[in-house]
Amino acid sequence: MHTSNWRLLSAITLSACLAISADAAKPYSSWMADSVIARGEAQGKDSNGNPFITYEHGIFQRALEMLYNKTGSATYYDYMKHSLDNVIDNSGNLLDYNLTFYTLDDIRLGESIIFLHQKTGQSKYKTAADTFRQQIIQQPRTNAGAFWHRSTYPYQQWLDGIYMADNFYAHYTSFYNGKNITAWDDILKQYTLAELNLRVPSGLLKHGYDESKTAVWADDITGACIEVWDRALGWYFMSLVDVLDYFPQSHPGRAVILSYLKRLAPAVKAAAESSSGIWWLVMSQPGRTGNRLESSATSMFVYSFLKAIRKGYITKATYAPVAKKAYEYLVANYLVKETDGTLGWLGTVQVGSLGSNGTFEYYISVPDNKNDLKGVAPFIYASLEYEAAFPHGK
Repeated sequence: MHTSNWRLLSAITLSACLAISADAAKPYSSWMADSVIARGEAQGKDSNGNPFITYEHGIFQRALEMLYNKTGSATYYDYMKHSLDNVIDNSGNLLDYNLTFYTLDDIRLGESIIFLHQKTGQSKYKTAADTFRQQIIQQPRTNAGAFWHRSTYPYQQWLDGIYMADNFYAHYTSFYNGKNITAWDDILKQYTLAELNLRVPSGLLKHGYDESKTAVWADDITGACIEVWDRALGWYFMSLVDVLDYFPQSHPGRAVILSYLKRLAPAVKAAAESSSGIWWLVMSQPGRTGNRLESSATSMFVYSFLKAIRKGYITKATYAPVAKKAYEYLVANYLVKETDGTLGWLGTVQVGSLGSNGTFEYYISVPDNKNDLKGVAPFIYASLEYEAAFPHGK
């Protein structure tokens, strides 16, 4: 690491540590982000210090962007920029990136890259964003037009990939080429194909489907997988809410996306475990022996409900109590106040992949991971919305 970069990182980390020690009563949104920074996580580097592109860093960078927009604190902006500069060289080349691997997960970094281009005007960020846009152009598709989740998962659309790629696709189109009707139609198609292939009678959506019906988990008739996995649905719920920030009012697809959101919200509400108010890991098997409650998707649902209320998409009277109960249960049961003044986070399942057999037994076999960014970042999103909706906890 160059001396100047080391000094910058040290200053950012020290700032976060001082913020933690100075005000233990600060909002959980900033306290949790300061804790991640104090631990030196999500810097765009792997454990050996090499450039490392991963959507887990991307979702935390998005949290830092949200916090910067709320607080104006340079700590959050500088850490996000430092992290992204570790995977983008001065010419705008993405490091640790293989376009033709065609993984949608990598594209999750793209929204924060656009943000940096907007803030700095530096061409290297536009070049990096253009690279992800080129991947979308080249991405293999199902015969119906859905993006493959990755080259190693042919003909499969997963809900995870919609959040990873399609929000960037919409953000990029809105900022750089807002009149590209073909692109807006294509973005809408991704959501519509998920709805057509994954929605079940309860109103929830399964994790993914295989158009070729050759995956071990694929239904012989529909190609859909077996279960509704909570975090996949969480990614999708957030994607629906966020993509409306970009979808043009003049495009008929905006009303379609909004209808998907309004149809999903009551289904998620109905699926909450009645006592805790949060959600099962395998939502299609509520209460089954071995199933458990899970924190990352609950944070995603809280964020989605509260942002949708704030934006006027769903009614406060119906959904605010649901989000409030769930958030407060998370704080009481999954938030850890460490002895060094940082916050820890529990109850986030490490992974859920359709590279498996897709069974209930598979999903519940995957352990939880402390301080997993896939739970930490959505908790920050949820906290920001909760703090705005209930400024005094009421």
